[in-house]
Amino acid sequence: MTSLSPAEERGLRGLSLDSRVRQIFYSIPHATLRELTERMNEVALERSFTYMREGVVEPVRLFLRPTGVMPDQLAYLHFVTLTLINALKRLPDLYIQDFAVRAIVPLTPPEEKWLWDTWGPSQREANPVLGRLDATIDFTSAMWKDTLRFVEPNLSGVGGLHLIPTGEQMLADVVLPIMQQYAPDLHMEPGQDLREMFIQEIFDHLDAIGHRGKNLCFVEPKYADDGPVEQAALARYYHDRHDLTVLHADPAELHLKNGQVYYADQVVDMAYRDYEVRDLLDLEHDEGVNIGPLRALFKQNRIMSSMVGEFDHKSCWEILTDPNFTQKYFNAEERQVFRRHVLWTRVLSERRTTLSNGETVDLLDYARKERDQLVIKPNRSYGGDRVLIGPAVTQGEWEAAIEQAVSGDEHGDERVTDTYVVQRLANLPVSEFPLISPEGEVSIEPFYTVMGLAPTKYGVAILGRASQKMVVNVAQRGGLCGVLVGKLGK
Repeated sequence: MTSLSPAEERGLRGLSLDSRVRQIFYSIPHATLRELTERMNEVALERSFTYMREGVVEPVRLFLRPTGVMPDQLAYLHFVTLTLINALKRLPDLYIQDFAVRAIVPLTPPEEKWLWDTWGPSQREANPVLGRLDATIDFTSAMWKDTLRFVEPNLSGVGGLHLIPTGEQMLADVVLPIMQQYAPDLHMEPGQDLREMFIQEIFDHLDAIGHRGKNLCFVEPKYADDGPVEQAALARYYHDRHDLTVLHADPAELHLKNGQVYYADQVVDMAYRDYEVRDLLDLEHDEGVNIGPLRALFKQNRIMSSMVGEFDHKSCWEILTDPNFTQKYFNAEERQVFRRHVLWTRVLSERRTTLSNGETVDLLDYARKERDQLVIKPNRSYGGDRVLIGPAVTQGEWEAAIEQAVSGDEHGDERVTDTYVVQRLANLPVSEFPLISPEGEVSIEPFYTVMGLAPTKYGVAILGRASQKMVVNVAQRGGLCGVLVGKLGK
């Protein structure tokens, strides 16, 4: 028999942890699981772990069974995600200097003008970005690093600042005590608190640009009746922990006075946005909203995420997987990370391009022939919108989608024509979670999982999502799976 390599031995610790957790949940009586589910829903409402759906507040679905990550796995995820975020931070400058980059991550003319008007030396030197990189990873594989594949970036308004640490703490408070009755040698705990990492990034940025104020404003569709409910809970948290003033504003509620941006009578020192620039431009065009205050915040470098947030196109992965770009703009260590972990992605158009192995092919012919290995997605949409998974459709449907994507797909707004990307299909890991039916029946069901990784220089937080559909999205009634740092033994 062949002995395990040191890497495989370390990797199998994740499998041992996962196996122990699975055994526990097969051992817990169904009556206890029902009680835990009821208690978790109560705690979710108490701690504002909630989602607004058509104006109704409901608990976010959080699976009882935590997903375990080993400390060495977390450290590697931190290194890789910081490498990717730092590469993506260069996109505004690459866009400005390289017409080939503009073709891959296109901005509309008004967005481009916004970039020219607001991007300068301050933004290059201090470039604030809080992003979430969605990835697939099998923590239980002996060679788990080889399973890490990044699906797409989300670089502004990513959400989870409150949900991630709150969900982890809910599991630690409600579920872990029961688990440890069955496995006293099991040790699991929440990871680093994203709220703390985020606010330290805010403080660091204000220091870097020499701004002394500490009023933080969350700018979002304040009166929308769909989406996570996080801002009020975050305001309470930062007030209680840091004595901070946290404001919550709709873009229409901001105004300029003497060069400063205000919400009511309070100065906005730093803003965290849940708007793309194109959405702000739509507000100005369609509703007459004055977006001058937000333009000023961008120009003064007092907004997170910076203009880098406009480049969270799925096609930015082409910049990181096409040697025409990687050899020109990135170093050897970065290229190694890209090759190992970023899914091959191309803007879907009639042209020739390179594959992961360096072979040059006709892109449309390749896409038609390799349906079982590919997925088609709108470049700048989100929430699982119009994602077409090759193996799940017929060849006729697949070819029709290719033709529609290449010819242009105008949807809703006549001023917007979306581009599409074709991407190597990721292998989605499957985990088992206990489910309680409305009738109180308990079953253990398999779910696909995707991990959203939110890095800062202080650490990385993980938003685990699970669904029984291959398009994993909480907005489509999936659920969250809390990721806890674990180890076995004393």
